[in-house]
Amino acid sequence: MYKKGLFILLLIVICNAYSQQEYPKNYFEKPLNIPFILAGTFGELRSNHFHSGIDIKTKNHEGLPVKAIADGYISRIKIGWWGYGKAIYITHPNGFTSVYAHLKKFAPKIEAYVKKNQYKKQSFEIQLFPKKEDFLLKKGNLIAYSGNTGGSTGPHLHFEIRNTQTEEPINPMLFSYNIPDTKKPVISKLMAYPLNDTSQVNQSNLPVEIQFKRLNNGNYMADNITAYGNIGFGIKTFDRQDAAFNRNGIYDLSLKQNGHLKYHHTLEKFSFDNTKYINLFMDYKAYFSDQQAIQKCFIEEKNKLNIYNKSLGDGQLEILDSLNYSITILSKDFKNNTAQILIPVGGQKDSILVKKQAIKTDYFIDNNLSNKFDLNNVNVTFPKNTFYTDFYLDFKVNQDTAFVGSNTRPLDKNYTLTFITDSLKIADKSKLYIAQIVKNKYTNYQATRYKENEIYTSINTLGTYALKQDTIKPTIELVNFKNKQWLTKYSFLKIKITDKDSGIKNYKATIDGVWVLFEYDAKKDLLTYNFSDKKFKSAKHQLKLSVTDNVDNTKVYIATFFRKK
Repeated sequence: MYKKGLFILLLIVICNAYSQQEYPKNYFEKPLNIPFILAGTFGELRSNHFHSGIDIKTKNHEGLPVKAIADGYISRIKIGWWGYGKAIYITHPNGFTSVYAHLKKFAPKIEAYVKKNQYKKQSFEIQLFPKKEDFLLKKGNLIAYSGNTGGSTGPHLHFEIRNTQTEEPINPMLFSYNIPDTKKPVISKLMAYPLNDTSQVNQSNLPVEIQFKRLNNGNYMADNITAYGNIGFGIKTFDRQDAAFNRNGIYDLSLKQNGHLKYHHTLEKFSFDNTKYINLFMDYKAYFSDQQAIQKCFIEEKNKLNIYNKSLGDGQLEILDSLNYSITILSKDFKNNTAQILIPVGGQKDSILVKKQAIKTDYFIDNNLSNKFDLNNVNVTFPKNTFYTDFYLDFKVNQDTAFVGSNTRPLDKNYTLTFITDSLKIADKSKLYIAQIVKNKYTNYQATRYKENEIYTSINTLGTYALKQDTIKPTIELVNFKNKQWLTKYSFLKIKITDKDSGIKNYKATIDGVWVLFEYDAKKDLLTYNFSDKKFKSAKHQLKLSVTDNVDNTKVYIATFFRKK
């Protein structure tokens, strides 16, 4: 009796831990004075991470006023070529921090503070942590203007709310922001997964796509399937709000077996430390091989995400011979609009006609150990627990190209790939770098390091990598002016910089020998200088720009321009 009571108490504790936290309602106002129409929702599946906020459409325009959503102070400002671009973090007295990203520019006082520090550091990219008293804000104060900076693919405001203490991002919709949504999510693909060597679905031991049809009520009915042993399911699903055609992420996913809940996750919040486990949350191979974002309705053993109701178990289903099962998967958006798919399953132990191929190579990964393999002029070193399972690695080397398996298996940490350069007949080995090869094309410069006769890099995906030589300097092209031109009426200087091989590492510009700030839009390869930054004492001026790529090829361009005082 005591043990039974203890079990019930433990179950209550687990359920309470999973149950949704109460968040303040109507405390925060909207950061923009326009209706919320979303281009992206919280927790959407992205490459190697969950989307940590919501993307608010800005009518395809830049320059909309962005406001502080509540009283607080600016605790962080960051500017980068990629990622969030220009971003502001505001700490609020109620324990939350709001984040505003991809901004075009900051409010005048903030802009002046940032530029002062950029000139002091002589860097466009910068991260600042102002004192609390530097920028005290009231709800509704102007802080910035919306833009398209960093890794943004179009004008919008990326907006987050985080727990200040834990830094966990929280779904902003939980703070009573209302977005009209009466549409059910859409389910576009259904997969079944045999989860061990003796399991089967439709006599296959490999993942099987299950066909289904849409019913008049918006739900779905799958074809009858036969199965036996330990299996799981996964779906590709998305949601649309009333005012947007975007395929956004869902909020809640669950699975029932014969009416009993066996799996449930809700995208309320997550930890940045654990966001990498998205690679176990979804079908990694389908995502990186076929660009199919399939969410598993079961929990992998080493998945540490905190989005699950783990009191239900792991969602892996045991199908017995000669028994029938009714499986239902429910996909919900934040407004609780629900699409469900019914899957009839007949337990049937058949012979397995489609089996996993037993691949064995000379390179066995024992995940509990550090593994190092040498082949020709290449070695790879995998630290302990680089992967989530043991397996045989397909490792091949052809001259200066290394095939380190296919990118169908997720990694938990980086490994080191090293090329030994003793035998290379190249005079200047400093111009070599490691590049990834995708679809027989060189892509993605890998951060390359040099040590005596070694060239190495640290990477977190399997794939094909090769040594590539870059002896070509970057290119510099004047965009909106010419050499020796009068520019009195100009507000900006614009220059395009490109590098076709290893990519741009840094740049430096001076006017009359004094460093000046050129903002860099890496997506457009565009540098922009604002003439309001500097007052000139004479009419004739010399602009000097040097651009360096990732193997230190440097191009220097000198131009003269004229401008009245």
